Amino acid sequence: MQEKEITNTLIISDVSLIPAYGRIISLDLGTKKVGFAVCDESQNAIRPFSVIQRTNWKAFLLQTIAIIEELEAHALVIGLPLNMDNTESSFAPEVKRIARNFSLSLKIPVFLQDERLTSIYAERHLKEQGFSEKEMLKRIDSEAAAIILRDFLELKTQLENENSNLEKLNNAVITQEKM
Repeated sequence: MQEKEITNTLIISDVSLIPAYGRIISLDLGTKKVGFAVCDESQNAIRPFSVIQRTNWKAFLLQTIAIIEELEAHALVIGLPLNMDNTESSFAPEVKRIARNFSLSLKIPVFLQDERLTSIYAERHLKEQGFSEKEMLKRIDSEAAAIILRDFLELKTQLENENSNLEKLNNAVITQEKM
């Protein structure tokens, strides 16, 4: 059996691996619940989508596949829990294992994205919107997933801009050499 790698780790080394168009789904993994978020086809608008209860791997995989198919997603982003000092949290190895399993089971690329502070920002955002504690508990995981996806898309845009600037610089150097 041929080894299939996870498409990226924290640093996206090749931005061309990320679909330029089409919906992308993100996950905020917890031990009991998983929050989902999705962006639109143009990858501009992001919205929290749903929260599912996490049981066994097979049920989790099937539920995720159903969401991917329903939304016609082109990629999956999973939040990777890191500590503030850039070390991995105790849950990070489990997240990496799940990301690897998804990469082996899905037909779309799987990415990992730093999820530091997303739950704190999600809670703050929900409080600002006036949700009760009970409602916040229902929504926080999908809200955190939306923040993970926003951060991922911002990183993608930043890398595209850097690549574009580098390409322009290379073209300028080539043009200068021809003169």
